[in-house]
Amino acid sequence: MQIHIVKSPELAAEAAATLIAAAILENPDLVLGLPTGSSPLGAYRALIRMHREGLLDFSKVATYNLDEYVGLDGTHEQSYRRFMDENLFEHVNIPRENTHVPSGVGPDPERNARDYEAAILSAGGIDLQFMGIGRNGHIGFNEPSDSFADKTAVIALSPSTVEANKRFFASADDVPKTAVSMGVGTILRARRALLLATGRDKAEAIRGMVNGPVTPMLPASALRFHPNCVAILDEAAASLL
Repeated sequence: MQIHIVKSPELAAEAAATLIAAAILENPDLVLGLPTGSSPLGAYRALIRMHREGLLDFSKVATYNLDEYVGLDGTHEQSYRRFMDENLFEHVNIPRENTHVPSGVGPDPERNARDYEAAILSAGGIDLQFMGIGRNGHIGFNEPSDSFADKTAVIALSPSTVEANKRFFASADDVPKTAVSMGVGTILRARRALLLATGRDKAEAIRGMVNGPVTPMLPASALRFHPNCVAILDEAAASLL
């Protein structure tokens, strides 16, 4: 794992966006894995700016998001499909049919997960997987557990993740308790991986990811097995290294 430490969250976001932009310029047909949450927002704003300046063409890019809440359709204000539309897709020239987010609705969430994994494989796999990290070390919605999930699956959210996400809902009771998420194995099979972490509240998870044991109790630690993974950290996130 290559680790790059920069002074501020803004510089970290610019660095992540620059790496993504370079990958698109190198391969206009890039299959790009994407996250939601607060961590990638600065990078998405930078990518939108690059597109508006005529530097980036998304017309042939295909995207696959890490996860989606079970029970929320794409029109729900807290769905990750809507998050992506509002924070990236509607601002660049990517065709709607090229953007993929797991389905959180329907009678069989497990079938949705299997279909999503199959769609990634049909696309030839992910070229570059972009992600953040949770305070408990989760990547995607892969929570601390007794084993690493190999494929996209329905995952129960930990109390700490529900607590962290309740600020987006009326109360913790309204936060969905399960999600369809790429598995750790799905993430590791991406040809390149890019992790972005900023803020002191991520420092403990980053220390465990880099210096602790590789364990499913800290899912991000599995990234140490990835042959081409870059972590971009601001000084606060790296403060315990």
